[in-house]
Amino acid sequence: MAGIKALVGLSFTGVIGLTFLMLGCALEHYGVYWPLFVLIFYAMCPIPHLIAKRVSDDTDAASSACVELAYFFTTGIVVSAFGFPMILARVKVIAWGACGLVLAGNAVIFLTILGFFVLFGRGDDFNWEQW
Repeated sequence: MAGIKALVGLSFTGVIGLTFLMLGCALEHYGVYWPLFVLIFYAMCPIPHLIAKRVSDDTDAASSACVELAYFFTTGIVVSAFGFPMILARVKVIAWGACGLVLAGNAVIFLTILGFFVLFGRGDDFNWEQW
C-alpha cells in the first residue's frame, strides 16, 4: 500500500510541474508555446540511467564508468532543460514571467523524476518493474 501512495504522490507532483509549464505557455499575457520543447528533455532525462542499469554488469560496485557516464549525460540534459527557457527569454521569444513558470515546472518535474528513481529503484521486494 505504501508503494501506491508514493506513486499517487509522485503523479500529483508531476501534474503540478506540468501545470506550471502550461501556465508559462498558455496564459494570455505570454501566449507563446515555445517552452513546450522542454517536454523533450523530460522524456530524455531517465534514458541514460536506464541504459546504464541494463548495461552495467557489476551491480555490487559502488561506481562504474558506465554509471558515471550516465550521470554526466543526465546532468547535461537537466542543465539544458533549465537553460533553454532562459535563452528563449534572453532573445525575447518568451517573457521573463513565462521563463520563471517554466523553470518552476522544471524543478518540480525533475525532482519528481529523481523521487521516482529513489523510491522505486532500490531493488528491494517492491520496485517500479511491477508497474
